[in-house]
Amino acid sequence: MFYPTLDDFVREHVRFKYRRLVGRAGRADLRWKAAWWESEEALSRLKTLWRGWENARQDPIKMGDWWLNQFDRHMAVLLSSAGPFATSQDENKPGDPLPYTPPPPGFFPPADPAWS
Repeated sequence: MFYPTLDDFVREHVRFKYRRLVGRAGRADLRWKAAWWESEEALSRLKTLWRGWENARQDPIKMGDWWLNQFDRHMAVLLSSAGPFATSQDENKPGDPLPYTPPPPGFFPPADPAWS
């Protein structure tokens, strides 16, 4: 397993690979919450993405499928103005990574190696 926790995956991968301008209503079309881990829906979707990425990462064909059929689709929902971060006020600047607030210590235990 490359990323030992979901937080590592979001903090080190998602935020930098999917740079989009986000902000509150009237400032940007997309929404993202720096404390993304406070949303049950976001936790579920991002955990699914993490597990899919870990499964696909060493196969270019699987990675192409992961981008198109998993990552792009889940991120479209997460960043939607009607998605789980719809009321977020967090913003970034064009080209910056998605905003990030660390979760409380121990919030994300390491993954069970049985599925890696």
